[in-house]
Amino acid sequence: MPLGQDLAPHIPFLRRYARAVTGSQAAGDALVRATLEAIAAAPREFARDVDPRLALYGRLLERLEASDRFVSSSKALLPGWRQALLLTAMEGFTPEDAGLLMNCDRQEVEQLADEAVMRLERQPPAPTLIIEDEPMIAMDLEDLLADLGHSVTGIAATHDRAVAMARAHRPALVLADIQLADSSCGLEAVHDILADFRVPVVFITAFPERLLTGKRPEPAFLITKPFQIATVRAAIGQALFLSEAVAA
Repeated sequence: MPLGQDLAPHIPFLRRYARAVTGSQAAGDALVRATLEAIAAAPREFARDVDPRLALYGRLLERLEASDRFVSSSKALLPGWRQALLLTAMEGFTPEDAGLLMNCDRQEVEQLADEAVMRLERQPPAPTLIIEDEPMIAMDLEDLLADLGHSVTGIAATHDRAVAMARAHRPALVLADIQLADSSCGLEAVHDILADFRVPVVFITAFPERLLTGKRPEPAFLITKPFQIATVRAAIGQALFLSEAVAA
């Protein structure tokens, strides 16, 4: 199969990973573009004896390490524990494959992932707005936030309600679905909220590939329905960590 066809299914999720690494759609998409351009310029150098997804993420990490333009203070923003959590809990790599990408062994990846969980548990409480029109999912998210020590400022099922709640309570975090009860869009609700004040946002959707095109303003943190608890925990922790790092 041609290399382009091998890589195409993985590109949307590579964008998700790059955006989470950098904390920015613009920087993440630029990193993906630079990675793909480098592969296209020398396709014979692309490893064909390993899983194409693994090789693709490896090339992106090489590009990231070779350039400071994608992440300012990249070493501070991408410590080993954060990298291990992103690769395993969010991107679904096994500890063995994550170790290959991080140039370490499985045991070190697992230790770093355990460190990440402990760091997440020590994060300051973050009042959180949930934008979700499915009551059971909203309750699951509320329970998860409580387990992490975060409070919920409100649960909104529509665009207008979400914006009103955000303006009234100024949450420190937003968890947002894409399709809302009144056929409005969670992306539009978040856009209106961010016009008032900055807040980290994690999007939740059953159709992630529709929001990872790079053709319009899209999320930096995105998880897929049906979601795993560990993935939501990781996304929340990553979003809050980057928000705190940028603020500092």
